[in-house]
Amino acid sequence: MNVASTAEAPALALKRGSVLALATAFFALFSIVGLSLWGLPFFYDFMVQQFGWTRAQVTSGNALSKLLVGPAFGFAAGWMVDRFGPRRLLMSGILMAGVALIGLGSISSLGMFYLFYIFNALGYVCGGPLPNQVLLSRWFDRARGQAMGIAYLGIGLGGAVSPWISHALVGRFGWQTALKILGLLVVAISLPMALLVKDLPAEMSIPRTSGTSAETKAAFKGAPLYLLIIASMCSIAAVSGTQQNLKLFLSLDQHYTQAHAARVLSLVLIFSLIGRLVMGWLADRFPVRYVMLLIYCLVALGIPFLFLAPAEAPVYTFAVIFGIGLGGDYMIIPLMTANIFGLRILGTLLGVILTADGIAEAVSPWLVGHLRDVSGSYRLGFSALIAIAAVGAAVILALPERQTAA
Repeated sequence: MNVASTAEAPALALKRGSVLALATAFFALFSIVGLSLWGLPFFYDFMVQQFGWTRAQVTSGNALSKLLVGPAFGFAAGWMVDRFGPRRLLMSGILMAGVALIGLGSISSLGMFYLFYIFNALGYVCGGPLPNQVLLSRWFDRARGQAMGIAYLGIGLGGAVSPWISHALVGRFGWQTALKILGLLVVAISLPMALLVKDLPAEMSIPRTSGTSAETKAAFKGAPLYLLIIASMCSIAAVSGTQQNLKLFLSLDQHYTQAHAARVLSLVLIFSLIGRLVMGWLADRFPVRYVMLLIYCLVALGIPFLFLAPAEAPVYTFAVIFGIGLGGDYMIIPLMTANIFGLRILGTLLGVILTADGIAEAVSPWLVGHLRDVSGSYRLGFSALIAIAAVGAAVILALPERQTAA
């Protein structure tokens, strides 16, 4: 009896640890990406109306902060995750994301706007997909795609409820106080779980030094890494360029009410929940490359329906198709990276890939906003996003399912 209990103890501890890791990733992504990253564009039109800023200016905060923070900290964050584990980085990211929203609720100048957007970018790099993807990849093996899909439901759920929470808070307290309350919510929801989680299962041992340098050099010498970076950048550019400008497009260009715009934004994220579950399930059963191709095609196919706005049916069709593609977009990258290169250098490679993605995520919304300012319409910017998404889908066809031995 005692022997059986002793044998069962490690398995029980492993199960509990994996559940805690999954819950931690879920709530961190819910807060840092769902409430913060996807929630911030809800406030852009208020800034345009109160401060007289252009669309390019309100989207440039995301652009400049990602361009500054991504190249400077992205690779270092990946290296730190591989050496010291994701937990410490995750906690610092949560705190910085909260500070960013509280600060953005106090701004009155572009300088302060940019400063706190830098904190927002730091929070995303340190507490967003990177540490959570590595955390899940280490705790899960055969069900990794399903675990990633469940954790990434946090983004969809956070993004879905964020417009309604923000709309209610703005109606009662004003948009600046609403941002401060959101900042406090980010910390309160995600930090307690990060304090409890462990970096690795006790039974698992990943060598931290042996072979890592050689494996990293081999990855950087081969074409698959660069193809993966290009494909990922294209899809992230299409997703971010659309999502960051969507509230501006609906509210200021199509004259949707705040409640109507919130409904569309929420619908996109609701269908992203379905996308995450479906794509995670597919990734565990079919070649990840083809699942990735499906996701990128959905993103490209959804955007053209915005050309038919302000008619409601096409906009809701966009929300369904684009939302499902959005749901799988971020979670498929670590799965494909792990499939091709394995787990030993996953944090380092994700640091590079997410840094490149951060550049695309930064430039794309600003470019689309700028094209709207100079042309008077979003048609040119949305057309560019469709073309970029199509390029990303084409590049995926050249990716291997797994890295071939040198």
